[in-house]
Amino acid sequence: MTSTTFKTEFGSLEHYRKGGIELTQGSAQHYVFSNVFEVASQSAPYEKVVVGKNLEYVIETLRAEGVSPWFTCAHDEFAILLDGEARIDFIAPPQPVTAGQGTVPAGDAPAGKAMGHVILRKGHQALLPAGAAYRFTASRAGVLLVQTRIGELSVEKWADICLH
Repeated sequence: MTSTTFKTEFGSLEHYRKGGIELTQGSAQHYVFSNVFEVASQSAPYEKVVVGKNLEYVIETLRAEGVSPWFTCAHDEFAILLDGEARIDFIAPPQPVTAGQGTVPAGDAPAGKAMGHVILRKGHQALLPAGAAYRFTASRAGVLLVQTRIGELSVEKWADICLH
């Protein structure tokens, strides 16, 4: 009997190992592979770089660093913090966005009632409710994943970020 021990290693913005892909069938041109920590390390703070896509739905990676602009969206979004710590502040605008898809700018100082905040640490997830304005604050660089729909702020850099 053989005993095999596996060790899970979690990546971070400062320490990650770029993986690879082993094909079991098909052609490499039908697959893509990227590393969210590497993508975030090469991105501007809060640039919403698409790292996964299924029809109009996307997973975006964001380098969480400093204070983000205010964002809003007509549909629910979800954020997961993979590295660091981030605060999300929420505002209920008097006239929330109700049409369109994807994240849109909410202005420099959106009007409305403060809804509170959430503190995310590594592995925590938060709902970004439809119609609410939100912004991220991170005292040190970290990595967020946001599940949303493709929109005007989504940046697609497939040729730059993928290992084919």
